[in-house]
Amino acid sequence: MHWTWVLCVLGAWWTHDATGPAHANVGYFALGLVALRVLLGFYSRVRYVRFEQFVRSRHATWRYLQNLRSSKAPRYIGHNPLGGWMVLSLLATVALLGLTGWLGTTDYLWGYAWVVQLHAALAWMLWGLIAIHISGVLFTGFRHQENLVMSMITGRKRSAQRDDRN
Repeated sequence: MHWTWVLCVLGAWWTHDATGPAHANVGYFALGLVALRVLLGFYSRVRYVRFEQFVRSRHATWRYLQNLRSSKAPRYIGHNPLGGWMVLSLLATVALLGLTGWLGTTDYLWGYAWVVQLHAALAWMLWGLIAIHISGVLFTGFRHQENLVMSMITGRKRSAQRDDRN
């Protein structure tokens, strides 16, 4: 699903000025993926997919950030606390992009500049979140000496070690 979102974001960017339904169809597909991911987050039987496994409290996330700054952050098999919040941020942003894109096509809001401006601002915000996400993946992969990109492709990481907190 992760790489399908990558294709959706690239497709939406590529078609953002195009006439015709391509941009909207990519957006609706991405919105469908968000809905599926939210359902899986609550109901999946796969441990590391469920939100309860990786969405941590503000306190736990702050503690992780402090440990990260002091080079004592533990390794996680699933998402670390910052990664968990990034997942939620990306999902929310894509959902809002889909919503504002759709709202801009309704009879009620057709032609209102603020809807288009909000949609564009959310698109730029998504690019910013993606940059932070990629930076976090590279930083964490370097810190724990593992190829997290390959983990995203295969769905596998090296086995849990004594520093795993999951």
